[in-house]
Amino acid sequence: MRHKGRARTWLAAAAAATALFVSPTSTAHADAHAHAPQAGRYLNLHQCVYLPSAAVDYFTTVVPSRDGRFTTGTDTSNTAETSRSCGAGDGNFKPSSPWAGVQSLDLSAGRYLNLHQCVYYSDAQHDHITTVANVGASAFAAHSNVSNTPDTTPSCGPGQGQYHLVPLLSDVKALDLTAGRYVNLQQCVYYYGQSPFNDHFTTVVPTTRDGRFATGTKVSDTADTTPTCGTGDGNFALIPLLSGTKALSRT
Repeated sequence: MRHKGRARTWLAAAAAATALFVSPTSTAHADAHAHAPQAGRYLNLHQCVYLPSAAVDYFTTVVPSRDGRFTTGTDTSNTAETSRSCGAGDGNFKPSSPWAGVQSLDLSAGRYLNLHQCVYYSDAQHDHITTVANVGASAFAAHSNVSNTPDTTPSCGPGQGQYHLVPLLSDVKALDLTAGRYVNLQQCVYYYGQSPFNDHFTTVVPTTRDGRFATGTKVSDTADTTPTCGTGDGNFALIPLLSGTKALSRT
């Protein structure tokens, strides 16, 4: 496609971005949280995808946006949920079935919540799509899981059709569930509107390969109320209204 080179220019420039550093917790602190009573066995990760009526511009939410119109049902519960819960959109952007769904992660299955983020791009459509859950077509699956092993490499489907995986923006965050009371899920949404682009994309985990699109997703004893997002790359700018955070209590 004639715009393919332009679309990859900003991606290639991110190779020198700095990695995010995660501080270890003390053994005593971890042990205390490991034996605390749980508020919910399952983290129900609702992945909601929206599409405008007049263009191809998918974007993803996993926590409610600040404006409340792009909500999701992501929660912790003793029930493994099987039906996704998504907001109605804003009248222009409406819920779309492709890539949407819910994955119930059993938090009792291990020490680490391995949250995988897979970002795909279509050169023909000038469009990104982000997945964090293993729902829908396997070609776009993000293999988030709970395990006693911290994952270090993202596990993503290869993409399909016009959409291919973008390794630079895909990543995994191993969240140590013994490190605090809250799983703080943060969502950062970016937008590039210069012709021929009309493209939103979402990050949920800190992209260590590209710190400009970072998020503050973490486990902590503090319930986050505002997202911590990277500033973008000069083309893609942060959209605070569509970004958000949700503190999921484990005890």
